[in-house]
Amino acid sequence: MPLSPDTARDLLQARLRALDEEDALSREATAPVKLEQDSVGRLSRIDAMQMQAMALAQQQRRVRQRRQIEAALARIGTGEFGYCLACGEAIAEARLRNNPAVATCIACAAGT
Repeated sequence: MPLSPDTARDLLQARLRALDEEDALSREATAPVKLEQDSVGRLSRIDAMQMQAMALAQQQRRVRQRRQIEAALARIGTGEFGYCLACGEAIAEARLRNNPAVATCIACAAGT
């Protein structure tokens, strides 16, 4: 059964909600690290700074995913969903089911 635009829209909107939840959970992790010498040892501060850097990288990943999802929702609205932006061919249903936000077919994604 082909992936319908309505099903794709539902999957994309569910992923947006999940990204919002992840953002809410990570707000504390991305807060500035306090560098108070008296309360935290040097290694603990380094560890906290590394954790903050990882949290910021995850936040950037979520921003990219959100942009891809919004672009896919726009393609659904214009009737272009499911077609490769590079070559115009249909994107395989399995690829769309795995990630409805993909914008290219597997051949174009691989650069062949």
